[in-house]
Amino acid sequence: MEWVLPVLAYLFGSISSAIVVAKALGLPDPRTTGSGNPGATNILRSGGKSAAAVTLVGDVLKGVVPVLLARAVTNDAWTLALVAAMAYLGHLYPLFFGFRGGKGVATALGVYLALNPWMGLALIAAWLVTALVSRYSSLAALVAAAVSPLCAWQLLPGIPFLLMSIVLAGLLFWRHRSNIQRLTAGREDQIRFGTGN
Repeated sequence: MEWVLPVLAYLFGSISSAIVVAKALGLPDPRTTGSGNPGATNILRSGGKSAAAVTLVGDVLKGVVPVLLARAVTNDAWTLALVAAMAYLGHLYPLFFGFRGGKGVATALGVYLALNPWMGLALIAAWLVTALVSRYSSLAALVAAAVSPLCAWQLLPGIPFLLMSIVLAGLLFWRHRSNIQRLTAGREDQIRFGTGN
Protein backbone atom coordinates (compact mmCIF):
# COMPACT_ATOMS: atom_id res chain seq x y z
CA MET A 1 0.00 0.00 0.00
CA GLU A 2 2.74 2.47 0.95
CA TRP A 3 4.30 2.40 -2.52
CA VAL A 4 1.07 3.85 -3.94
CA LEU A 5 1.26 6.96 -1.76
CA PRO A 6 4.07 8.76 -3.66
CA VAL A 7 2.30 8.05 -6.97
CA LEU A 8 -0.96 9.49 -5.65
CA ALA A 9 0.94 12.47 -4.23
CA TYR A 10 2.44 13.23 -7.64
CA LEU A 11 -0.94 12.96 -9.36
CA PHE A 12 -2.57 15.22 -6.78
CA GLY A 13 0.27 17.71 -7.09
CA SER A 14 -0.23 17.68 -10.86
CA ILE A 15 -3.59 19.43 -10.52
CA SER A 16 -2.74 23.03 -11.44
CA SER A 17 -4.72 25.35 -9.17
CA ALA A 18 -3.89 28.37 -11.33
CA ILE A 19 -5.16 26.79 -14.53
CA VAL A 20 -8.29 25.41 -12.86
CA VAL A 21 -9.08 28.82 -11.32
CA ALA A 22 -8.41 30.60 -14.61
CA LYS A 23 -10.77 28.29 -16.51
CA ALA A 24 -13.45 28.53 -13.85
CA LEU A 25 -13.36 32.35 -13.86
CA GLY A 26 -12.89 32.80 -17.59
CA LEU A 27 -9.39 34.25 -17.16
CA PRO A 28 -6.54 33.84 -19.65
CA ASP A 29 -4.42 30.70 -19.32
CA PRO A 30 -1.66 31.79 -16.90
CA ARG A 31 0.88 29.93 -19.02
CA THR A 32 0.22 32.29 -21.92
CA THR A 33 -0.08 35.64 -20.16
CA GLY A 34 1.92 37.78 -17.74
CA SER A 35 5.00 35.93 -16.50
CA GLY A 36 3.81 32.66 -18.02
CA ASN A 37 4.01 31.02 -14.61
CA PRO A 38 0.90 29.10 -13.45
CA GLY A 39 0.94 30.42 -9.91
CA ALA A 40 -0.92 32.76 -7.57
CA THR A 41 1.19 35.83 -8.41
CA ASN A 42 0.41 35.57 -12.11
CA ILE A 43 -3.28 34.94 -11.40
CA LEU A 44 -3.22 38.10 -9.26
CA ARG A 45 -2.26 40.11 -12.35
CA SER A 46 -5.13 38.85 -14.45
CA GLY A 47 -7.84 38.00 -11.94
CA GLY A 48 -7.28 40.07 -8.80
CA LYS A 49 -6.82 39.21 -5.15
CA SER A 50 -9.72 36.78 -4.73
CA ALA A 51 -8.64 34.58 -7.64
CA ALA A 52 -5.05 34.70 -6.42
CA ALA A 53 -6.10 33.74 -2.89
CA VAL A 54 -8.02 30.70 -4.14
CA THR A 55 -5.02 29.69 -6.25
CA LEU A 56 -2.68 30.11 -3.30
CA VAL A 57 -4.86 27.99 -1.03
CA GLY A 58 -5.12 25.32 -3.72
CA ASP A 59 -1.35 25.20 -4.15
CA VAL A 60 -0.79 24.94 -0.39
CA LEU A 61 -3.33 22.12 -0.14
CA LYS A 62 -1.46 20.20 -2.83
CA GLY A 63 1.33 19.87 -0.28
CA VAL A 64 -0.84 19.46 2.81
CA VAL A 65 -3.32 16.81 1.67
CA PRO A 66 -0.95 14.10 0.35
CA VAL A 67 1.31 14.37 3.40
CA LEU A 68 -1.57 14.20 5.89
CA LEU A 69 -3.07 11.23 4.08
CA ALA A 70 0.30 9.49 4.11
CA ARG A 71 0.71 10.18 7.82
CA ALA A 72 -2.66 8.51 8.43
CA VAL A 73 -1.26 5.36 6.83
CA THR A 74 2.38 5.26 7.93
CA ASN A 75 4.97 6.88 10.17
CA ASP A 76 7.88 5.75 8.02
CA ALA A 77 10.11 8.78 7.50
CA TRP A 78 11.37 7.72 4.07
CA THR A 79 7.82 7.22 2.79
CA LEU A 80 6.64 10.57 4.16
CA ALA A 81 9.65 12.38 2.72
CA LEU A 82 9.09 10.76 -0.67
CA VAL A 83 5.39 11.63 -0.63
CA ALA A 84 6.27 15.25 0.14
CA ALA A 85 8.83 15.38 -2.65
CA MET A 86 6.49 13.79 -5.18
CA ALA A 87 3.66 16.21 -4.37
CA TYR A 88 6.12 19.03 -4.95
CA LEU A 89 7.35 17.52 -8.22
CA GLY A 90 3.76 17.18 -9.34
CA HIS A 91 3.31 20.92 -8.94
CA LEU A 92 6.54 21.72 -10.77
CA TYR A 93 6.05 19.18 -13.56
CA PRO A 94 2.32 18.36 -13.73
CA LEU A 95 1.36 15.29 -15.72
CA PHE A 96 -2.01 16.79 -16.67
CA PHE A 97 -0.67 20.08 -18.03
CA GLY A 98 2.26 19.21 -20.26
CA PHE A 99 4.74 19.19 -17.36
CA ARG A 100 4.59 23.01 -17.25
CA GLY A 101 4.01 23.87 -13.62
CA GLY A 102 4.66 26.62 -11.13
CA LYS A 103 7.69 27.50 -9.06
CA GLY A 104 6.60 25.61 -5.98
CA VAL A 105 6.70 28.13 -3.14
CA ALA A 106 3.15 27.56 -1.85
CA THR A 107 3.23 23.79 -2.35
CA ALA A 108 6.53 23.53 -0.47
CA LEU A 109 4.95 25.52 2.34
CA GLY A 110 2.02 23.11 2.39
CA VAL A 111 4.38 20.15 2.64
CA TYR A 112 6.20 21.64 5.61
CA LEU A 113 3.00 22.74 7.37
CA ALA A 114 1.73 19.16 7.16
CA LEU A 115 5.02 17.64 8.36
CA ASN A 116 5.55 20.13 11.19
CA PRO A 117 3.39 23.27 11.57
CA TRP A 118 6.20 25.02 13.48
CA MET A 119 8.50 24.62 10.50
CA GLY A 120 5.84 26.00 8.19
CA LEU A 121 5.39 29.01 10.45
CA ALA A 122 9.15 29.54 10.64
CA LEU A 123 9.38 29.63 6.85
CA ILE A 124 6.41 32.02 6.62
CA ALA A 125 8.23 34.29 9.08
CA ALA A 126 11.43 34.13 7.01
CA TRP A 127 9.44 34.99 3.87
CA LEU A 128 7.58 37.87 5.53
CA VAL A 129 10.66 39.47 7.07
CA THR A 130 12.60 39.29 3.81
CA ALA A 131 9.66 40.54 1.76
CA LEU A 132 9.00 43.48 4.09
CA VAL A 133 12.67 44.50 4.14
CA SER A 134 13.55 43.92 0.49
CA ARG A 135 10.10 44.16 -1.16
CA TYR A 136 11.08 41.29 -3.44
CA SER A 137 8.75 38.28 -3.33
CA SER A 138 11.22 36.11 -5.23
CA LEU A 139 14.08 36.96 -2.86
CA ALA A 140 11.84 36.16 0.09
CA ALA A 141 11.07 32.75 -1.43
CA LEU A 142 14.76 32.09 -2.02
CA VAL A 143 15.68 33.02 1.54
CA ALA A 144 12.94 30.77 2.95
CA ALA A 145 14.16 27.93 0.73
CA ALA A 146 17.77 28.50 1.79
CA VAL A 147 16.96 28.20 5.49
CA SER A 148 14.56 25.26 5.07
CA PRO A 149 17.24 22.53 5.44
CA LEU A 150 18.37 24.11 8.72
CA CYS A 151 14.77 24.23 9.92
CA ALA A 152 14.28 20.62 8.84
CA TRP A 153 17.40 19.59 10.73
CA GLN A 154 15.97 21.12 13.90
CA LEU A 155 12.25 20.40 13.53
CA LEU A 156 12.07 17.28 11.32
CA PRO A 157 14.78 15.04 12.75
CA GLY A 158 16.12 12.37 10.44
CA ILE A 159 18.12 12.04 7.25
CA PRO A 160 15.04 11.47 5.02
CA PHE A 161 13.57 14.88 5.83
CA LEU A 162 16.92 16.65 5.61
CA LEU A 163 17.55 15.20 2.16
CA MET A 164 14.00 16.05 1.10
CA SER A 165 14.41 19.67 2.23
CA ILE A 166 17.69 19.99 0.32
CA VAL A 167 16.09 18.60 -2.84
CA LEU A 168 13.07 20.91 -2.54
CA ALA A 169 15.29 23.93 -1.91
CA GLY A 170 17.51 23.06 -4.89
CA LEU A 171 14.50 22.68 -7.19
CA LEU A 172 13.02 25.95 -5.97
CA PHE A 173 16.27 27.76 -6.70
CA TRP A 174 16.36 26.14 -10.16
CA ARG A 175 12.80 27.23 -10.90
CA HIS A 176 13.68 30.77 -9.82
CA ARG A 177 16.82 31.06 -11.96
CA SER A 178 15.26 33.78 -14.15
CA ASN A 179 14.27 35.70 -11.02
CA ILE A 180 17.83 35.37 -9.71
CA GLN A 181 19.15 36.83 -12.97
CA ARG A 182 16.74 39.77 -12.72
CA LEU A 183 17.60 40.32 -9.05
CA THR A 184 21.32 40.48 -9.79
CA ALA A 185 20.64 42.82 -12.71
CA GLY A 186 18.34 45.05 -10.64
CA ARG A 187 15.36 44.38 -12.91
CA GLU A 188 13.14 42.28 -10.65
CA ASP A 189 9.67 43.68 -9.88
CA GLN A 190 9.10 44.69 -6.29
CA ILE A 191 6.03 44.01 -4.16
CA ARG A 192 3.59 46.91 -3.93
CA PHE A 193 1.99 46.47 -0.53
CA GLY A 194 -1.52 47.82 -0.15
CA THR A 195 -2.14 48.43 -3.85
CA GLY A 196 -4.29 46.70 -6.40
CA ASN A 197 -7.90 45.48 -6.40
